[in-house]
Amino acid sequence: MSSNTSTLVNESALIIANLIMYRKVLDALTILSTILILGILGGSFVTYRYIQSPQLQQKVMNKILGEVKGLLPNVLDKGLPDVTGPSIPTKSLPKL
Repeated sequence: MSSNTSTLVNESALIIANLIMYRKVLDALTILSTILILGILGGSFVTYRYIQSPQLQQKVMNKILGEVKGLLPNVLDKGLPDVTGPSIPTKSLPKL
């Protein structure tokens, strides 16, 4: 074999080895991307099902009602006047 032929074989082998390495990297990135996408989709589905569950809705409703019940007595005590009068002042009508 001549030196040109051996150089050409070495260069070809190097190019093929680089292509194989790039292919392995791309395959690994593809697998990682697929795992991430499936994880995001799975997490979104589980979160959606959890938010739509009657147990969570009941838990949130109980918490809100508990807060409102705690606030209501204080609001009513401060908001209601002791003495009330007519809502709109009116003029008295002349007597006939």
